[in-house]
Amino acid sequence: MEEVVIVGAGIAGLATALALKRVGIRALVLEKAECLRTTGSALNLFPNAWIALDALGVSHKLTPLYPPLTTGSITDVSTVHRKKLLEALAEELPPDSIRFSSQLASIETEQLHSAKDTASLAVVHLKDGTTIKSKVLIGCDGLHSVVAEWLGLSAPIHSGRSAARGLSVFPQGHGLGSSVQQFLDVGKRAGVVPLNDNEVYWFITCQGDHRTYDPSTIQKEVLEHHAPNFPSIYLDVVRHSDLCSLSWAPLMLRNPWNIVVGNVSRGNVTVVGDAMHPMTPDLGQGGCCALEDAVVLGRHIGNSFLANGKSVVAEEVARALGAYVKERKWRAAGLVTASYVSGWVQQSGRNWWRQLLRVVFYSYLFVVLARGVNFDCGKLPIAKAEEGEVEAESSKLD
Repeated sequence: MEEVVIVGAGIAGLATALALKRVGIRALVLEKAECLRTTGSALNLFPNAWIALDALGVSHKLTPLYPPLTTGSITDVSTVHRKKLLEALAEELPPDSIRFSSQLASIETEQLHSAKDTASLAVVHLKDGTTIKSKVLIGCDGLHSVVAEWLGLSAPIHSGRSAARGLSVFPQGHGLGSSVQQFLDVGKRAGVVPLNDNEVYWFITCQGDHRTYDPSTIQKEVLEHHAPNFPSIYLDVVRHSDLCSLSWAPLMLRNPWNIVVGNVSRGNVTVVGDAMHPMTPDLGQGGCCALEDAVVLGRHIGNSFLANGKSVVAEEVARALGAYVKERKWRAAGLVTASYVSGWVQQSGRNWWRQLLRVVFYSYLFVVLARGVNFDCGKLPIAKAEEGEVEAESSKLD
């Protein structure tokens, strides 16, 4: 029996567990892998992500490692190793918070019989035969979320594009400075993003459904078939790739309308991050939005927890989850839509009306969309134990 169970130890899962820890709630995180997942080489963190990391109390661990990128984009942005971010979050959790090699098989509910609580429990069955009951179940299990499927959310749809990504290492230094560089071609968009003096994150998105898994094949395909006419600086970065970091996968998204009107929560079960709002990477907001989710959900559950005498009351938490969904669904749906439109416009063809559309997009629409990266997700409730009382603070007005 657990108070809160979180499925998935990715960015969303660890951030949510940490948000709950900050308000005094212990969560058990179930991760199907044998260790922390490091899929994906790097992650863009815009100001909205740093606001969330400040609320979680871990931003100080990352800012000394990754200087902000100040040119080549609309706003300041730092790019960090995904692994470093996961480690920074996991280090703040109690050692027994994450249970690895725990793959979710099915979910059901069970009525809770208690003098104080009449709500239901979430019951998860793992593939190893373990059964765990909890008052709250939070799905942070990514694109193909079992929890999202149980809630009845529609399956993610293909955007019509795929992306290859990698991390390149230059032992003697890359000499690219701190500038993001992007390269456009018909149906293609590529870029290089320096992480520090020796490492560079690169990507390329193109039309079609590419599912190449062999690292050597990915590198060869990019160099010989997808970017042979790209500038030499880009090709040199790809040639220096750490093959272990390479990935190539289709870009998926959830129908935005399904996020707005679908069952993002049901009773004491909800979803966070990609399990709720998978989106294309064209605005760099997938991970940032997941961090926002974690803080907002932690605030709503935390306020309920503190208001009920530091107790997780299932019936009250169900209301908190509903408030979380109400606060997040429109922003999430908007970011999914904006990311898709951004990618479609930037990779459009060379005929005159598409080029005109691109000019309008960069001159006006992109500026409007970029304002969303300064979003403030608010703070977590703060317990003032030294005063013998608890004060729930929030930067959001109800």
